[in-house]
Parts: sequence; C-alpha cells; structure tokens
Amino acid sequence: MISIPDTNLLYHCELYNMKKRVPVVPLPLDKAMKVSRRFLNLGEFFSVIFPGLHFELEQSGFDYEPREWVALAVFVFIFYFSMLFGGLLALFILLKTAAATAVLLALLIGFIIGIVASLNVILYPKLTVNRKVNAVEKQLPFALHHLLIEVRSGVTLFNALVSISQSKYGLLSEEIGNAVDEINTGKSEIAALEALARKNPSLYFRRVLWQIVNSLKSGADIGSTLKNIVDNLAEEQRIAIKRYGSQLNPLSLMYMIFAVIFPTLGITFILVISSFIGIGLDLRYILISILVFLLMFQFVIIGMIKSRRPVGV
Repeated sequence: MISIPDTNLLYHCELYNMKKRVPVVPLPLDKAMKVSRRFLNLGEFFSVIFPGLHFELEQSGFDYEPREWVALAVFVFIFYFSMLFGGLLALFILLKTAAATAVLLALLIGFIIGIVASLNVILYPKLTVNRKVNAVEKQLPFALHHLLIEVRSGVTLFNALVSISQSKYGLLSEEIGNAVDEINTGKSEIAALEALARKNPSLYFRRVLWQIVNSLKSGADIGSTLKNIVDNLAEEQRIAIKRYGSQLNPLSLMYMIFAVIFPTLGITFILVISSFIGIGLDLRYILISILVFLLMFQFVIIGMIKSRRPVGV
C-alpha cells in the first residue's frame, strides 16, 4: 500500500526547520544568537534602518527583538567576510597574484558576499511571513465552508472553532487552536479573535475574523455573515483566476517569440548573412549560446508564472 504524506505534518516540519536554522547562518539559530550578543550595540544602531522588522519578527514567530536579529546579521557578515577574505587571499597568493590586487579582490568579494548573506538574514522573517500567509490562505476557503456547515447545523461558534482547530488545515488549524486555548482560559470570544486578527499576517484571514467579531458585537446572525464571507471569497478567487489568465496571455506570447521564433529565425538569419559575407562561423558556439539563453529564459518565465499564480489555485 502506498502511503500519502500528511501535508499538515510536512508543513509543521518545514516551519520547525525554518525557526530552528536560517539557511545562511553557519550555526543553529539558538547558538548563533548567543554568539551575536557581542554585536548588540551594532544591532541597535542598524535596526533603525529596518522599521518594519519588529512586526515581521512578531508575525513570523521569531521571539527576538529587532536589535538581536540585526546583531545576528552583523555576525553573519563578519563570519562570511573573514572566511572569504582569508581563503581568497591565500588562494591568490598561491596563484602568485600581485599583493595589492590580491588584497583588493579578496576585500571586494568578501564584502559583497557578506552583505548579501546579512541581507538574507534580515529578509528571512519576511519570507517566513509570506509562507505563513500562503499556508493560511490556501486552506481558508475549505475551513470557512467547514465553519459555515457547523454553524448552520446548530453548533455554537466556539464548538465550530474547536472542530476547525482539530482538523487538518495546516497552520490555519494551529492559529484557530491558539484562539480556542485563550477562550478556554477565560478570555471572551471577541477578545481572542481580535488578538488573533492583530497577530496574523494574512489580509484575507484578518478580514474574515474582523467580520465575525463585528457580527458578535452587533448580535447579527453568524451563519448569514459566514455565508456572505464565503460568497465574497469565492468571487474574489474567480476574479483573481481571470486576472491570472489575462496575465498569462502576454507571457505566452513572449515565450513564443523568444523561445521558439527568435532562435529558429536567428539561426537561419546568421547562416544566410555569413554565407553572403563569407565569414566562417563555428555553429557549435552559436548553438551553445542559444541553448544557455533558452535555459535562462525558461527559468525566468517559470518564475514569473509561479509568482503571479493566485494562492489556492
């Protein structure tokens, strides 16, 4: 029997790994944070440049202050800069490069790679937030239908939320579960849902929670509110799919021009011109260049198509 992997478990494993280790950090995150405490003053100074880092850290689930995270980026810069500078300088000396040129090249390469690595650390919470948004919004329509069916069948809103938290909706079930735990400790449903709306980075999920909270405050029928939310979300998804389809038309035209027509006509044009002028051309280099161009163009087109794809489609 073939076992199908649990996407909920896979997501939690991925999220755990993201919080445990940042890709460009040479040490596990907890150990790297201990080492980077020596650079807290620099972290305090440079954290002013990133005013939104506090909210990104909070929404991504990293329990660190902005100065601590920027200090980690400073540690990463120093690590990569020192390693690359020493290694490249030794390599250039072995290659008998001029001393001034070797030092300049080693400094330049080490500085550039260090800056890139430190910026990756700074932007990593935002990447985590984007993944959380995608994980929530991917399951949101199904969870809302589940919630609507529960409420319309006479189940209370709290029990319906408990059912959502115990279902396999990935991060969405976990977020609802946190609200359920707060309600069980004595907090009101309105306060728990408002707190969840403030912390969650997904715009659609926040809109749903605020509409439910407004219905609870006004005493309106939750079932009718959920029905309107589900209908509006379905309509927005249809509009997003139509917009995505309209964006694919120029991309497909661009692909046809640069990946099919341009290489074919280009090779024919080069052969005709070279025969008239009498220049001997090595077709191997031309074909290899076109192949490299096509491979790079394919990756660019695939990335553009994937980046424009609506969540949940």
